[in-house]
Amino acid sequence: MKPKFIISGGGTGGHIYPAVAIANELKTRFPDAEFLFVGAKDRMEMEKVPQAGYKIKGLWISGLQRSLSLQNLSFPLKLVSSLQKSLQILKEFKPDVAIGTGGYASAPLLRMAALKGIPCLIQEQNSHAGITNKWLSSKVQKICVAYEGMGKFFPSEKVRITGNPVRQDLLDISLKREEAVAFFNLKKEKKTLLVLGGSLGARRINQLIEKSLPFFEKSNLQVIWQCGKFYEGTYKNRGSQTVQIHPFLNRMDLAYAAADFIISRAGALSVSELCLVGKPVIFIPSPNVAEDHQTKNALAISEKNAALLIKENDLDSNFEREFSALLASEEKQKTLSENIKKLAKPNATKDIVEEIEKMIKTGLKV
Repeated sequence: MKPKFIISGGGTGGHIYPAVAIANELKTRFPDAEFLFVGAKDRMEMEKVPQAGYKIKGLWISGLQRSLSLQNLSFPLKLVSSLQKSLQILKEFKPDVAIGTGGYASAPLLRMAALKGIPCLIQEQNSHAGITNKWLSSKVQKICVAYEGMGKFFPSEKVRITGNPVRQDLLDISLKREEAVAFFNLKKEKKTLLVLGGSLGARRINQLIEKSLPFFEKSNLQVIWQCGKFYEGTYKNRGSQTVQIHPFLNRMDLAYAAADFIISRAGALSVSELCLVGKPVIFIPSPNVAEDHQTKNALAISEKNAALLIKENDLDSNFEREFSALLASEEKQKTLSENIKKLAKPNATKDIVEEIEKMIKTGLKV
């Protein structure tokens, strides 16, 4: 019998990428397996999942707005519709295992899968659990997490610390330094700062970098600045011989390999990648995400003396002082690099899939 896997996770790349990575690893272990993704209609998973080569069905579902909103009036109707549609999908597809990686589309699907007695696993990327996964935690068999101490959100006997799926091309970036210098046409004698604000861009980080360009020049740094597609028009003319501006970086492995220092948001997958990369990092978390996830993710690293954390409100007063101190201390750079590298979990995807395999072997005849 060929195993069938149904996978749901979406709304953002932070939920979609782990879902696809898990599917890819399952496919290598079960070449004959069938896969079906379930997402939210009109969200990015409806485009990204087919691009990765998988079928997807959409639910009419959205999240509850945290502020008073007319959109919330339709939520009960959407939830009932999505629960019914999920039940229909499960009856037709008959999966052996259901896997959720967060986002509101996974809530109705995993809830109905659990009700039907289908073994369920969820993966939580953040150091502070999301609403959907907290709600599902009592119904599923296993919960794969990236951070220690997640027993405060989930039943501890179900928790497995696996880490977050990361791009496999980051495993050997230390061997790509020369290629990276050539690719970005960098000067070997200068240190390189890599600035990441996400694919769309981060307004506050971009403002900081523009203001700090004279400081970087004075510090003899060259800069690879991913400003984001949304801000390309605003900043494309701010480049120079030592400042490269990119709306998007297609070769993140080479960008990481070229970097001596990194400024980044603190999304769960970015943090996991940066642990693997092992360079000195300054996290500037976005304060505008659900439950302030990014600040909590960054704190989980900075509290272990493995990265610096500067909140947006403190950038004007603290950034140059803290970055100058980092530039001046090779010992501090080495400490941050060594400590963040200790937190890396390069085998996360394989470890998650091993948990799924155990569920198949103990609970199902495949």
